[in-house]
Amino acid sequence: MISGSLDSRRAGSRLLLVVIGLSAMIYAGLVHSEACLLSSQHAGVTFPVEQIEAGWGCSLQSIISDYTTANKIGPIQVLLPAPVYRFLLDRPPMTAALINRLDLSPYRSEARGPGRFFVNDGEGTEGMIELVYQDPTNRIYYVEGTHTSTLLPDINGKAIVFVKMGPGQDGQGNEAVETTLVAYAKLNSRLLAGLVSLIRPLLDRTIARKLTKGITVVNRLGQEMRQHPDRIIFEATVSPSLPSEEVAFLKQALESLGQSSNRTPSRALLP
Repeated sequence: MISGSLDSRRAGSRLLLVVIGLSAMIYAGLVHSEACLLSSQHAGVTFPVEQIEAGWGCSLQSIISDYTTANKIGPIQVLLPAPVYRFLLDRPPMTAALINRLDLSPYRSEARGPGRFFVNDGEGTEGMIELVYQDPTNRIYYVEGTHTSTLLPDINGKAIVFVKMGPGQDGQGNEAVETTLVAYAKLNSRLLAGLVSLIRPLLDRTIARKLTKGITVVNRLGQEMRQHPDRIIFEATVSPSLPSEEVAFLKQALESLGQSSNRTPSRALLP
């Protein structure tokens, strides 16, 4: 009887310890989760952060809660139909190759895995961009990179870039995309971060210029696609040719852009 009672008490104690241990783990998980919750509002723009994979929450929050600079750009009009713009946006190597071959900018990009790309703008900034989330009107990117310039010491840091896309029209009634970008950047260097009050104006201008230039160059590419479709196909197929599925999409997009331009007179042809 005594032995059975002791065994029962020991079993009960072990069960209690398991319950306490599980409770502690669950509580710790809840605290961790709550600590890494992201706001859906950024610079007055709403993003679907609740759709982000849980594993990204703390990585993004660590930058947003302790950013060095924060920038909002736009809305800026991208003079392309939404499907074409999204296709270019989601294929940095293809877009960079066309931009480079057309002498619009010395951009370079290489795929480094699903949703991961190395990029170099040819003007001192390079790094890795990783797609965190996408849907028809939103993109969220995680960036790790470096910037070298004559005005600032070499900068290493991380950034989160939120992209919001909405419908629009250009002056001729052609479909366009209104694009807004919100970016948070955090420097890796404690020394530079400590001097942020002195260098923030330069950082803000540099980041804003980089973000704006990206959209400006895509707009120039869109203009080339409307005005010189034959050149686009030539640059896409000259050795080394772009992948066949990308060339096929470009041909379809150029045909669609040509039809929309024919329906509406181009401002360049008006007196």
